[in-house]
Amino acid sequence: MEIVKSLYLKTVNKQVEGVGVIEIILILVILIGLVLIFRDQIAEIVNEAFASITSDASGIATDITITP
Repeated sequence: MEIVKSLYLKTVNKQVEGVGVIEIILILVILIGLVLIFRDQIAEIVNEAFASITSDASGIATDITITP
């Protein structure tokens, strides 16, 4: 009986690990598909964010004064 239980547990563990790999692959495929579909919008958002960061950073640099 112990041998059957051991073989069953090994089989179940392999099946669980296999399901995890399949799930990760499916999630990656979906994410890649979404990025390909919305790449123009994503690029626009990123460019606007960097432009905002750059303009805000230049404003901060001009506000800093060093006093001796």
